[in-house]
Amino acid sequence: MMTDFSKTRQAFDLPDGVTYLDGNSLGPMPVGAAQRVARMMTEEWSQMLITGWNKAGWYTQPRRVADRIARLVGAGPGQVVMGDTLSIKVFQAVSAARALRPDRRVILSDRGNFPSDLYVAQGLARAVDAELRVVEPEEVEAAITKDIAVLMITEVDYRTGRRHDMKALTRKAHEMGALTVWDLAHSAGAVDVALLDADADFAVGCTYKYLNGGPGSPAFIWTHPRHADAAQPILQGWMGHRAPFDFDLAYQPAAGIERMRVGTPPVIALTALDAALDVWDDVSLTDLRARSIELTQAFIAGVEANCPEVVLHSPRDPQQRGSQVGFRHPQAYAVMQALIDQKIIGDFRAPDVLRFGFAPLYNGLDDVARAVDGLTRILRDRLWDREDYMQRADVT
Repeated sequence: MMTDFSKTRQAFDLPDGVTYLDGNSLGPMPVGAAQRVARMMTEEWSQMLITGWNKAGWYTQPRRVADRIARLVGAGPGQVVMGDTLSIKVFQAVSAARALRPDRRVILSDRGNFPSDLYVAQGLARAVDAELRVVEPEEVEAAITKDIAVLMITEVDYRTGRRHDMKALTRKAHEMGALTVWDLAHSAGAVDVALLDADADFAVGCTYKYLNGGPGSPAFIWTHPRHADAAQPILQGWMGHRAPFDFDLAYQPAAGIERMRVGTPPVIALTALDAALDVWDDVSLTDLRARSIELTQAFIAGVEANCPEVVLHSPRDPQQRGSQVGFRHPQAYAVMQALIDQKIIGDFRAPDVLRFGFAPLYNGLDDVARAVDGLTRILRDRLWDREDYMQRADVT
């Protein structure tokens, strides 16, 4: 049965009159999230107090929610766990992968990676006497040599939408004796990720973008089963202990993916995320990918036919692109503020990129048409040329 995207759209509480093309930064609120969180607070936290860790299953919630995400990233049950922030999970995955290759010191990444991942790797490299080597995105495959310990790549470039070939790069890394860490921040819920099929080693991702878990919702981490009982991340926490309530002063890692837990689960946030994942139960990732390509192709065609002032900043080939499109304009920030004023919401990425994310769960061709019309009018009539549109806000 084909996925009914008109039905999934009804699962989101989108403001009237808004065309929302920023789900690659923060997904909208699912209709059921507020009620689910309210029920958790009034029936569980309020009435159960601390007994909710057992009675309501708060302690095991990170595993249950993670199993729902596993299907969306091509992983198996019991291979993913939730918790903490994406940066923490990046640190855990890269440090664990590096420790599995103790005779090598190079962590390889690319300039299209999200800066936070590079910051984490820079700090880790200082701590363990390693080297972070950064190349251009198109140079990654050639740069995978026999001195590489870890390949750390964000599958879909946050700015251009360029999609790395996970299977090919993982194969090359393994041929050279390296391990892979994939950041799925702009992949999970947007494209057809297949971790096991690609034979990847580690993966991490956030849940507040295409998975619609809410601002600051917790990250996830996946370890291939062949590494699950050998991985030893530097960052070890109470919840990752074999028997946390023995209060042993010496750390003993839990079995499998459980050792990748660190801090206390964010139960309220996980409850909202669990509600957000309900909509995925009837979604085919094949249909999702096809719909994403339809939307992004239509948007590129419409903008290029009507807006000669902008230049495409994303791959033209949809097979090399995630579910977002970027266009360059010298006044991109002001142009985006003018669009937002007209209730067409995308975002800006420095230095000059207009970025638009397309989420098939709630975006349709009507959103594409409205965005094209709005951008055309703003550029044609120079509606962006206002002083207030040029004043940078704290979050861009």
